Amino acid sequence: MLTVRFDTLGLKPGSVFLDAGAGFGRHAFEAARRGATVYALDWAQEEVVATRNMFGAMIESHEIPSVSYGGALRGDATRLPFADDTFDCIVTSEVLEHIQNDVAAIAEFHRVLKPGGMLGVTVPTWLPEKINWMLSDEYHAPKSPGGHVRIYSATELKAKLRSAGMEVTASHHAHALHSPYWWLKCAVGPGNNDHPLVTKYRKFLEWDIMTRPRSVAVAEKVLSPVMGKSFIVYSRKVRA
Repeated sequence: MLTVRFDTLGLKPGSVFLDAGAGFGRHAFEAARRGATVYALDWAQEEVVATRNMFGAMIESHEIPSVSYGGALRGDATRLPFADDTFDCIVTSEVLEHIQNDVAAIAEFHRVLKPGGMLGVTVPTWLPEKINWMLSDEYHAPKSPGGHVRIYSATELKAKLRSAGMEVTASHHAHALHSPYWWLKCAVGPGNNDHPLVTKYRKFLEWDIMTRPRSVAVAEKVLSPVMGKSFIVYSRKVRA
């Protein structure tokens, strides 16, 4: 399940791509399928290893060529281990809300982007996220390790991108049907994955991802501007 629209991001075959805070690699894998040379970075070693192994399996099965895999590595988004002007595109999905010094991370994304390069940032949408915080202290920091440390408004996120030297080009919301899932989880306890309501709704989401029925897709499109779980902003590094 992708959050970023790669056509809006402008990813092209041969692009050098960074998934910063890759998790288990969903955007990294899609970028590789589209012909980019992909680097996946995350703070969690377990997720780095899983992403590295998946890339190996994709290469072995000839799903992607070996040149599409640049590397999967552990690292800090506020101190990226890359040279200036390295990447054509960067995606950082559901990452900045976890980072105390988000301004430093955005500055690093700007630094390692090539002039004219594109950045796709996704964060939790303000209203659905506010409901999560109201329902559960455990959901957000400092109660939960790795919890969310802020709730972004659209204005704040765009302003921070512009302050770093990025030109905002587009934005949208996504994953409306995922918001009720997180409200349920927060209501019963974020760690209570076996609660019957949570289990039933998770099965619905898995069914939707696997079958993609048109009726659900229409509902998602209509509801996302109002209650989409994620807010996505696309921006370009301004040429000097």
